Amino acid sequence: MAETYKPNLQYTDFKDLTDQIQFHSNEGKIWFGEQRVLLMSLASLAAFRREIVNSMGVERAKGFFLRLGYTSGVKDAELARKLRPDSDDIDTFLAGPQLHALKGMVKVIPHELDLDRETGALHGILEWENSWEVEICKTELGQMDEPACWVLLGYACAYSSSFMGREIIFQEISCRGCGDEKCIIEGRPAEEWENAEAFSRYFKDDPLIEELYDLQEQLTSLRSSLHKQQGQYYGIGQSPSYNRVCRMIDKAAQGKVSVLLLGETGVGKEVIARSVHQRSERSEDPFVAVNCAAIPPDLIEAELFGVEKGAYTGANQSREGRFERANGGTIFLDEVVELTPRAQATLLRVLQEGELERVGDNKTRKVNVRVIAATNESLEQAVEEGRFRADLFYRLNVFPVKIPPLRERLEDLPLLVEHFLEKFHAQYNKRTLGLSDKALELCLAYHWPGNIRELENVIERGVILTDNNETISQEALFVTPPEVNPAGIVRVDEEGNITTGDSGTEQTDWPEQIFAQQISLDQVEGILMQKAMEEANQNVSKAARLLGLTRPALAYRLKKAGILDG
Repeated sequence: MAETYKPNLQYTDFKDLTDQIQFHSNEGKIWFGEQRVLLMSLASLAAFRREIVNSMGVERAKGFFLRLGYTSGVKDAELARKLRPDSDDIDTFLAGPQLHALKGMVKVIPHELDLDRETGALHGILEWENSWEVEICKTELGQMDEPACWVLLGYACAYSSSFMGREIIFQEISCRGCGDEKCIIEGRPAEEWENAEAFSRYFKDDPLIEELYDLQEQLTSLRSSLHKQQGQYYGIGQSPSYNRVCRMIDKAAQGKVSVLLLGETGVGKEVIARSVHQRSERSEDPFVAVNCAAIPPDLIEAELFGVEKGAYTGANQSREGRFERANGGTIFLDEVVELTPRAQATLLRVLQEGELERVGDNKTRKVNVRVIAATNESLEQAVEEGRFRADLFYRLNVFPVKIPPLRERLEDLPLLVEHFLEKFHAQYNKRTLGLSDKALELCLAYHWPGNIRELENVIERGVILTDNNETISQEALFVTPPEVNPAGIVRVDEEGNITTGDSGTEQTDWPEQIFAQQISLDQVEGILMQKAMEEANQNVSKAARLLGLTRPALAYRLKKAGILDG
């Protein structure tokens, strides 16, 4: 049955919507549900709109602002469905106009509203009062030659389309921004509008923008191709710590030296190993990756160095090992510390002499293989404990590279998130709206003990649990989300008044932790100064700015603490 709006029907209480607003004053953030929002002056938006119109022309600017409103409408339709799952369709739908009013954009007066979500039928006539876009036309831009409420209209189209699960178009049939008495909009399914095809073009990228995107994609493709030819592909990351690793790898790749990659599990050691191979003169030859921990100890020699027929029970034919398959190229030995003593001895011979013997054979075979080894534990300690040969360690440790954990390169996390979203959108044939702002903030606050591999798994979970055209929430990412303790939360009550409260979680009392661990004030100061110098790449002026000190003041303290030479 279709549901019809009648004039005497009142809006549902706003409380479920106002409860979504939180002012985190100490963090400089305002949240609406899981989306971060901004308070901006109308004059700023007016100046921005004027500049866009002047630089792009009216038609292109109209499409730009329609798309801007469209994005907001999709987010709010998702929020309305979540907040009013048990309400009737009319009350749930009217959350959109209520949200418009709550955000200070426009007052919406429904004159007629018929909808049936089962059949997808919708017809609505609504009036807009106090449109912010009309106001800037009057005060900043002057009267338009056509309806002027572009952002509001884009919002209405997106909200209703997302809510109904089909394309709904709203159009302004009169607008005060172009001299009419009232702002009236009418909405119907797209096929019921004669100009639907022309109007829908506004929601597609402008032809000029598409052309620029095409050129950018071509340029990116050419650069990627060039980078691969030059071997300068290192995966994803732009943080200073990751760039330092890339610069080291760039220097090592051109030589023949063995490389030892150090770092926690999941930091991307194989990606770096492949980068060394691609950057080297061996890039056209094989790259063979071996996880030494995944091969049973009694088979590791045969897997790596080959086996002759009859060497042991089950060896029914001769076969080459991984080193022979990698001949001319590169072999990556992950978890190299797990090699058996015999395998270590054979590997040492390969490194020193460039030759090996298959298991059960007495014939020597020459191999030309570059070895890249990796471990997530200390090889020095393994040597001390007698689990790893000292001479092999020295051969592998010619060029060690420490790969930073994800928590030390959080600047790269958004890039990694986008990469994994693209990967899993394609894999699961769906398209989410990405992480909510709160979900991204949670990711940036998380310790990531499993590093990039854990992040990949978390994003895959989020994509699986989130429907098409929905935002990935915190709950979709983590079974038990890590706690984040925002300070100084301010909320808006049901009447729109700002009230102060707390987050409901205890704040971390770091001074108490310092006292409990008996850390002195000098030690605290030294730790802060060392960290600031690391963040500033040993630039004293930058470090001083981080600490809120003058350069001479910090230099004096650094020298006094022995961190900076006199």
